Amino acid sequence: MQVSSRADDVLVTYSLGSCVGLSLYDPKAGVGGLIHCMLPLSKIDPAKAKASPCMFVDTGIPLLLTKVYELGATRKGLIAKVAGGAKLLDQKSLFRIGERNYTVLRKILWKNNILIESESVGGTVARTVYLYMSNGVTTIKSRGKEVAL
Repeated sequence: MQVSSRADDVLVTYSLGSCVGLSLYDPKAGVGGLIHCMLPLSKIDPAKAKASPCMFVDTGIPLLLTKVYELGATRKGLIAKVAGGAKLLDQKSLFRIGERNYTVLRKILWKNNILIESESVGGTVARTVYLYMSNGVTTIKSRGKEVAL
């Protein structure tokens, strides 16, 4: 996870497979953040969650929200964009980690009255996400192509 209020920063998270990435940006405050979460629920390893809360969707997303609010973002001003949740290593859908990550992320945003503006989720491709702090544009790079989300 990284947050910023510096216009010259570009936040990036690489190779989202079944992991989910969330980009938050408040254009009025000029504040944004990006997180890469690997697993949906921290209850599977509370000690690991305490040491690395961003590893889990249910502890990482609330932490990201706290950090962007501390920098001056407001809930009403936030633009949320989501990527990842692919089915890469679970072709038989035994674990559905990507799907579960996405479901938990949506529930947390819904409980915080934050709507997702755009998303690139599911499928079978890995994605790299960029958040350009100068203008709040979030892009997805996959298979050599970079497109705005």
